[in-house]
Amino acid sequence: MSEWNECALVEIAAPHRKAIISGPFGSNISRKFFTETGIPVIRGNNLSLSIGEKFIEDGFVFVSEDKANELGTWAEEDDLVFTAAGTIGQVGIIQGTKIFKRYIISNKQLRVTLDKSKIEPLFGYYWFASPLMTDKIISCDTGSTIPLINLSVLKALPIRLPPLSEQKAIASVLSSLDDKIDLLHRQNKTLEAMAETLFRKWFVEEAQEDWDEILITDLFEIRDGTHDSPKQSPVGKSLITSRHIETNRLDFKNTYLISEEDFNEVNKRSKVETNDILFSMIGTIGLTYLEQSETVDYAIKNIGLFKTSQNLDWCYYTLLWLNSSLGKDFVHEYRSGSTQEYIALGSLRSIVFYAPPKDFLLKFNGVIHPYFEKIKNSMLQIRTLEKLRDTLLPKLMSGEVRVEL
Repeated sequence: MSEWNECALVEIAAPHRKAIISGPFGSNISRKFFTETGIPVIRGNNLSLSIGEKFIEDGFVFVSEDKANELGTWAEEDDLVFTAAGTIGQVGIIQGTKIFKRYIISNKQLRVTLDKSKIEPLFGYYWFASPLMTDKIISCDTGSTIPLINLSVLKALPIRLPPLSEQKAIASVLSSLDDKIDLLHRQNKTLEAMAETLFRKWFVEEAQEDWDEILITDLFEIRDGTHDSPKQSPVGKSLITSRHIETNRLDFKNTYLISEEDFNEVNKRSKVETNDILFSMIGTIGLTYLEQSETVDYAIKNIGLFKTSQNLDWCYYTLLWLNSSLGKDFVHEYRSGSTQEYIALGSLRSIVFYAPPKDFLLKFNGVIHPYFEKIKNSMLQIRTLEKLRDTLLPKLMSGEVRVEL
C-alpha cells in the first residue's frame, strides 16, 4: 500500500481555472430559458446513488447554445458531476455518449474535470460513488433547510490513488461487471417491449366487439399496503413503498427495516406472494413490479397489490394492461392530489377488462411466458453480478484486493 497516495480532489483536478465549477445562479437557468432542443441540462435525475448507473441520459431539459455559452458551465466526456443540493451523495461520470457531446450543469450541480495524467476518470467515479465516500459527502452537509455541499467541501474530499496503471485495471474490472449488468437490463427492456407489442396487437388492435366486460375484482382481490408507519428496526424485514419500485426490481438498498412483529401485522392486510403485482399509488403513479421470486420477505406501505396469484391466467394480461396506454389513460383519468398525486384503492378496484375467451387468453400466456422467464433469469444474473461488484468495490478501493497487472 506504500505506493498509494492520499490527496484531496482539488489536487487531481485538471490544471485550468474552470476545472471545478458550480452550476449557474438559479435565476440564470430557470424554466423560462428552457427550449425544446439545444444543449441538455444535467439535473439530479441524471445522477444516481446506485453504483453502476454512471449517467442517466434521459429526462433532459434544454437551453439554447447562446444561453449555454453565456452560462459557461459546460460538462463534457470524462467529467464527474456531483449533486450539490437535495439528495447529496449522487455522482455521475459522462462517458462516450452517442446522443450529446456537451452539457450544461444545473444550479444544483458541481462539475469536476480531472487531470488524466494523475487519475483515470472511471476510477475516480467508482471511488466517489463508493458507500464510503457517499457517507463522507453526506456527513459534510452544510445546509440548514435542505442538504447542501459547496465547492469548498468538494475540493477537500479525500481520495487514495494507486499508480495510474492500477487505477485503470481496477476501473476495468468494475466496469466490465457494470457493462454485463447494463447488457442484461437492455435485453430485458427489449423483451418487455416485445411483450407489450404482442399485448397491444392481441387485445387492443384485434379486440373483438363480442368480448364481455369483466370487473377486475371478479378475477382477484386488489388490496393496498399498510397506511401506518411502523418504527424503524435495526434488524428485521424491509418495508417497501412506492418509491422503491424500479423496472423489474425493488430497491432494497434504500428501504428501512421493521420488526418481525410489525412485519407480521402488516401482512395480515397485504401479504405479497409469488405472481402478485405491485403498483405505485403515490408520487410517480403507475410503476409496476411482478413478483416472481419463490420467497417473499418484505412488507408494503401505500402500494397497490394486485393479487394475481389468486388467478394466474390473468397475471400477464393484468401486468401488460397496467403498462399499456390503457393503463396509463386510466391513471391519468383517476389520479388525484395537488401537492402529491395519488390514485385511490377504490379507483383500482373499478378497473374493467374486455375479457377474451379463456382459450384465447391461455394461448397468449403460452406465447408470452418465455419472455417473462428470460426476464426473471436475467434479473437473477443481475443480482449476482451486482453483489459481486458491491463486494469487490470496497476491497479494490482499499487495496485489500489487488489487481494483477
